[in-house]
Amino acid sequence: MATYHVPADVPDELIETFIANMDAATCGTGKMNLFACDQKIEHLNDDFYDGGVKIPLSSNDPAHLFEIAARSQEQGTIGVLAGQLGLISQFARDYPDIPYLVKLNSKSHMIGTSQRDPVSQAMWDLDDVMALAHNGINVVGIGYTIYLGSEYEHDMLTEAASMIRQAHELGMISVVWMYPRGKAVTDEKSAQLISGAAGVAACIGADFAKVNYPRAFEGMTQPESLAIACEAAGRTGIICSGGGSLPPEDFLRRLHEQMNISGCRGAATGRNIHQKTTEDAVRMSAACKAIICDGATLEEGLSIYNGQ
Repeated sequence: MATYHVPADVPDELIETFIANMDAATCGTGKMNLFACDQKIEHLNDDFYDGGVKIPLSSNDPAHLFEIAARSQEQGTIGVLAGQLGLISQFARDYPDIPYLVKLNSKSHMIGTSQRDPVSQAMWDLDDVMALAHNGINVVGIGYTIYLGSEYEHDMLTEAASMIRQAHELGMISVVWMYPRGKAVTDEKSAQLISGAAGVAACIGADFAKVNYPRAFEGMTQPESLAIACEAAGRTGIICSGGGSLPPEDFLRRLHEQMNISGCRGAATGRNIHQKTTEDAVRMSAACKAIICDGATLEEGLSIYNGQ
C-alpha cells in the first residue's frame, strides 16, 4: 500500500478513515483511475447517443455506466466512479460497493461564455453526501468544478474550499475540476494558466485536481508542459482529463506519457471508456488502471485492452 500525506484538517481520530478512502479511490497506490460519469449534465446527451454511428446504442442508458464500474470494481481495476449525487443515488443500492466520488456541482454547456461567464454552484452539501454513506454506500470523497477566471470564481472558490474542509473533517478525499474559462480567459489550455490553476487547487486544499491537457510551452513537448502543472500543484495530485474519444492506442499512449513524463497522479476518463460496449469499456478501464497504478508499458496496456 502507498504512504499518503494526510492534510492537517483531517481530525486525528479519522486519519485511518481518510487513508482507507484514499486506498479505495486509488487501488492502494495513491494514483487515481477516475471514471468520469458527470457528463449527462455537463454535455447533456451529446456523449451518449448518436444513433449508433460511433457510440453504441447501449450507452444511452445511464445503467451502462454502473455496469462498467461494477464489472471493473470486481476486477479491482477502477478507482472511483465520479457522478452527481442524484445519479449515484438512483443506482447505488444495486451497486453499493463501487467507490463513489460525489460531484456536488454541475452545469450544462448550453450557455456559452459569449453570453455569460460560467458559474456552477453546489446542488448538495455534505449532509446529503453522508446520507448515502449512512445507507451503506461506499462514498469515499467529493468533487467540485471551478471555472477559474470567471467573474464568479470567488463564489466557486469559496464554496469549494468550504466543501473540501468539511470533507476532510469527515475523513473523505476531495477532487476539484479546475477549468480556466470566461471572457477574461483567452486560451483555456494555456500551459501557464493550467499550471496556475493547479496551484490554486493546492491553495484550497484539494487532494487531486483534474485539468485539461495543456498546450505546450515554447521549446517543450505537451507532456513536459503538463509536468510544470504537476510541480506547481505540490501535494495536490494532478489527474488529466481524458478528453474526446481517441483510437485506443493513441489514448493509451497519451496516458502513458502523462504518467511517466508529466508525473501525473492519475487520469479522469469518461468518453474513452463509456463510449464503448460494456466488454470493451471494462477492458479499457483495466488497461488504464494498469498504466496508471501498476506502471504498465503502453504495449502491456494495449494487450489488456485487446484481451490478449
